Amino acid sequence: MNIAVYTLTSPLHNEEATNAVSAEFISEIEAMAGFGLDMKGKDFSEFGSSDLDLIFVRTGGTEGLFKEVFPSLEGRIVLLTSGKSNSLAASMEILSYLNQQGREGEIVHGSASYIAERITALAKVGMARKKLEGQNLGIIGRPSDWLISSDPDKEAIKRKLGINLVDINIEELIEEYGRTEFMPSETDVNIPEGLKKYSKGAFRIYRALKSIIERYSLSGLTLRCFDLLDTLENTGCLALALLNAEGIPAGCEGDVPALVTMAIGQALTGTCGFQSNPSRIDPQTGEILLAHCTVPFNMVRSYRFNTHFESGIGIAIHGEIPEGDATIFKVSGDLSRHFCCPAEILRNQYENNLCRTQIVIKAKGSANSICRDYFLKNPVGNHHIVFSGDRTPLFEAFMASL
Repeated sequence: MNIAVYTLTSPLHNEEATNAVSAEFISEIEAMAGFGLDMKGKDFSEFGSSDLDLIFVRTGGTEGLFKEVFPSLEGRIVLLTSGKSNSLAASMEILSYLNQQGREGEIVHGSASYIAERITALAKVGMARKKLEGQNLGIIGRPSDWLISSDPDKEAIKRKLGINLVDINIEELIEEYGRTEFMPSETDVNIPEGLKKYSKGAFRIYRALKSIIERYSLSGLTLRCFDLLDTLENTGCLALALLNAEGIPAGCEGDVPALVTMAIGQALTGTCGFQSNPSRIDPQTGEILLAHCTVPFNMVRSYRFNTHFESGIGIAIHGEIPEGDATIFKVSGDLSRHFCCPAEILRNQYENNLCRTQIVIKAKGSANSICRDYFLKNPVGNHHIVFSGDRTPLFEAFMASL
């Protein structure tokens, strides 16, 4: 990642002394971060070209200097301060001015370890924003009829993320499936005998989706998968699980907000997450049972195959996700709302009357009651994406950047 540091320094302060203090401050941050910072000095001509651009307010008395360069600065402004030489006070005045101008900003201030962690997260956000810009996400078939609150706002998604949503008729997938042959290299190993009649078709769906991805230059897709039950007598679960494991966000039921959530997560973390829906919530303990049939293969420690739950046909994935830290994340179709919560995967389970991958998860600490009330009183749709690890600060930083 590339983090550029631009400086503001009052001419009233001793340059040599300021340089010494600043060098020590920056060195401490670099040591904690594990990478170097690109010091640009007072020349702001390249501002906005890095993954993260910091304005290091080195001293007080720099408010006027900032006002001079402000007209040329675009985007959210991140101010770095050491807390010495009245730098924090100046940064607060600058941030107040930004807010008066209708612009957003942030002061990064604290210990070297905190600053290193925060600017690393902000740089990852910058990298993710650049990765998402210009992406094409395919909607293969309309969203499923039951997703009555999950309509996407294509204009808002394009404006805020730079993502293009591409509508693709599901007939095109079915036609592509008809032209696709099963490859001998695709094996039936580990597929139970009773499911082998579906395996060739499941892999053909995967290969047909890959062809459509190439045709439309897609970075991800969501599939109105239940339409395949009658037309192809199969499901898309295996194909979607394979695509997600390859780093291509692939959602089910044509749920566009879920797909956009997965795309954001993939851009930030390199993994697509597990699209799931709550099956049960214990209001007293806050434990939530999440289930679905398309868990990414690279997210599980083990897996086996089963039928798709609702139809009893096709091939679905019963995966075991490692217990431990996790994050529940979901954005709305117009990106005006989101939910992000640190959680813990307590255990895996299996019941034959639910989607095949089933995890019991619980929000951490004080977030527990908030999470419970959110799901039962004001949720963002039914599908939510689970990511391994506590990604909450990173996801929140990204949403703040919008």
